[in-house]
Amino acid sequence: MSKKILVALGGNALGNTPSEQKEAVKTTASAIAGLVKEDYKVIICHGNGPQVGMINLAMSAGAEANDKIPFMPFPECGAMSQGYIGYHLQNALENEFIKEVIDNPVVSLVSQVMVDEMDPAFSNPTKPIGDFYSESEAKALEEEKGFVMKEDAGRGYRRVVASPKPVDIVEKRAITTLSDAGCVVIAAGGGGIPVIRQNDEYVGVDAVIDKDFSSAKLAELVDCDVLVILTAVEKVAINFGKENQEDLDSLSVEEAEKYIAEGQFAKGSMLPKVEAALEFVTSKQGREAVITSLENAKDALNGATGTWIG
Repeated sequence: MSKKILVALGGNALGNTPSEQKEAVKTTASAIAGLVKEDYKVIICHGNGPQVGMINLAMSAGAEANDKIPFMPFPECGAMSQGYIGYHLQNALENEFIKEVIDNPVVSLVSQVMVDEMDPAFSNPTKPIGDFYSESEAKALEEEKGFVMKEDAGRGYRRVVASPKPVDIVEKRAITTLSDAGCVVIAAGGGGIPVIRQNDEYVGVDAVIDKDFSSAKLAELVDCDVLVILTAVEKVAINFGKENQEDLDSLSVEEAEKYIAEGQFAKGSMLPKVEAALEFVTSKQGREAVITSLENAKDALNGATGTWIG
């Protein structure tokens, strides 16, 4: 029986501009095609950091320059990023599948991810989005639009939004159905569009969900066997960048928790990947996660490289 895997693509698998991305996803598509040929059922998640910021900035600038252009809420900007990144990935995969004579359909699914409106992250927004502003401009935005603005490393003020943890994937049944039917599914892009439940309705909120945590939650909910988190390095390391750096072939849950407590993994970089892997492997007995680079993904799944957790 073929294994169901979820592949979480790192930022290096995508470009910062549409033209860069079209080229970058060709390499990504070739690696994914190799996994499909190995008979894995593949679900793909991706980030959207530069892309959603670019869309938000463009829409905001347009609204400021022309009163006929409406202000675009942030959840809608996230949906736009899912659409255009999904299109690029889907297009590249379909072209690669034609070359490799792979018959699996490819589909991108705009995905909503449930968060808890009581998540403490909403009380302390930390995720910067959009352009830099002067202090006076930032104060005006706070007063006019209710934005939270924070100074960013001496470069000016930026809008910040919450980064809550995902608690559910709204489209999980559709994703499961498509995957079980043999489709390669691209879902929960950029961590998903954050929504909460209000009066028995889903309502979008201004937030950014970490792609690695959404990937782990989706992998859990659609019952994947392996979570594959792709990044820029072949293996997780302790003492990273130091003379005594040690690349790790495997990590038990206990070892991972110990290294996290020691501060071995950088926030915003390797830390969320290790934490997401832990959430997945502890959600059900027998589940595994591996962290590695895109070019080593197939070898890692064959046990030849990567850092295995679980």
